[in-house]
This record gives sequence, C-alpha cells and structure tokens, in this order.
Amino acid sequence: MQKYLSLSYLGSVSALGVATCCVLPMTMLLLGLGGSWLAIFGKIAAVSYYVLAISTALVAVSWLLSHQRGSLPKLKCWLWGTTAMTGLAWVVVFYEARINDFLIMQM
Repeated sequence: MQKYLSLSYLGSVSALGVATCCVLPMTMLLLGLGGSWLAIFGKIAAVSYYVLAISTALVAVSWLLSHQRGSLPKLKCWLWGTTAMTGLAWVVVFYEARINDFLIMQM
C-alpha cells in the first residue's frame, strides 16, 4: 500500500508543479528572478491537463485500494493531503488568468 501512497503523492506534487507553470514565472519575475530559462514553462503548459488527469486517477486509485485493503483509517490523513494538493492544482489551472492578472498588477 505504501507504493500506491507514494505514487499518489508523486502525482499530486507533479500536478501542482505543472499547474503553476504559468503562475510561477510571473512570480519569479516579480521577485527579480527572470531569465531565458523561463521559456521551459511553455512546454510544460502543453501537457498540464494530461498530468492533472493522471494525478487525479492516481489519487482515486489510492483511495480505492486503501478502502479495499482495510487500511483507510491509517492512511486517511495522507490521502486527504494528496487530494488537497491535486485539488489545489486544478484550482490553479482554472484560475490561472486571474492569478496572472493579479501578479501583473503587483509589478
């Protein structure tokens, strides 16, 4: 079960990273950490929905397997953590334009 929980966290962290691919460069520019290396984030944005979908599937499988194996009471806090991270990633993706507008206004 630990393997599935690790996959769930790996999927959630990668989803959160991909979701911030367009917000993170704006934040870094705001902090003065710009550069040509920020162009990499454009390539990541192309696959963001796929990574988010895979992450959501990994979290769902982790919930299902922990329920089937009877380890849900022990892992419930960890699973809620992965669910919250993946949910935050979806929120960032859906409100990306508003977040970027806010960051631009801070410049």
